[in-house]
Amino acid sequence: MDRGVGLTFGVEEEFHLLNPATGRLAPGARQLLAAFGAHDVFGLPNQEFQQAMVETATPVCHDLAELRQALVATRTTLIRAGDQVGLWIAAAGTVPDCGIVTAPVYPDERYRRISDEYRRLAVEQQVCACQVQVGVPDEELAFHLIRRIRGWLPVLLALSGGSPFFQNQDTGYASYRAVVLSRWPTSGPMPLFADRAEYHRRIDKLIEAGVIGDYGMIYYDVRPSQRYPTLELRIADACPLLDDVLLIAALARALVVTAAEEEERGDPIPDVADELLRGATWRAARSGLRGKLVDAVAGDAVASKDLVRRFVRHVRPALEASGDDAYVDEALLDLAKRGTSAERQRRALSAGKGMHKVTASIVAETRTFSEK
Repeated sequence: MDRGVGLTFGVEEEFHLLNPATGRLAPGARQLLAAFGAHDVFGLPNQEFQQAMVETATPVCHDLAELRQALVATRTTLIRAGDQVGLWIAAAGTVPDCGIVTAPVYPDERYRRISDEYRRLAVEQQVCACQVQVGVPDEELAFHLIRRIRGWLPVLLALSGGSPFFQNQDTGYASYRAVVLSRWPTSGPMPLFADRAEYHRRIDKLIEAGVIGDYGMIYYDVRPSQRYPTLELRIADACPLLDDVLLIAALARALVVTAAEEEERGDPIPDVADELLRGATWRAARSGLRGKLVDAVAGDAVASKDLVRRFVRHVRPALEASGDDAYVDEALLDLAKRGTSAERQRRALSAGKGMHKVTASIVAETRTFSEK
């Protein structure tokens, strides 16, 4: 493995805050944070852009068992605090109420500037992600790895798709969160950069031109972290079920490790056209695991289950090396049986009990986990 890539990893989860009586978004971040006293127990919780959202972060982990333990700890603490202040906690790309309630921006000067500049985009930025941080100790190396992993990232979006509802309507998408994010000037598939110097030069130009305010507004599906020696894979929707978070994390780490091994061997870099990758990302957001997806690496359209198989075959050696292969195989079978979060949410709605039932089902899944 190239220079310790993937020896450590962690997960940042974003959560919606809801009023249990109505199932609607509730601007309770300040009250929730106050319930903790200090904000940095396990790096959680932290404020997000909207006051109806918070983010948690695990400590640095070395294997899936350690990551599960950390995620259980952060979720347990967060949910208890939510109960204390009368808030539901929901891990999903969107909840049905997103895009309707204008939740106040968290009282932070940077967030206020973003709200003033981007207007409606900022108002509708009520979406939550599951972000995986994979250890990559060299930022220059990170840009080489991005070129090797970018074509596979839509698969992670398809697996995690869990935001079918927005403004209390079925959008027809598995991940409408991806659509909401795509409207920002620095979002979606990351452009190709020759190296870190070109990346910083081009991003600095965007900042100088007033297109974005700072590096924190780089919302690409993957990016090198500004704070840690990690590569951030940011494409996945927030996942209600903890097992799905672990699945995404295991696959993300294996993908980065596989890229590092390819780089070390000097394997050819996949020729992935920008427009095909953008199309593959859109198709993953639209369809999830139903119907066909676009293999941006091979350049063809295939059944979703076949593309998932290709992905797993691609990263299988890395999964076996980390001991994650059995978990991933089992988790994928479970996901195929119960359906993605988007599919489960639609089933909840079809039961005839309205959007509140959908929201309640997300909350129930967010609270369902155990120390396996």
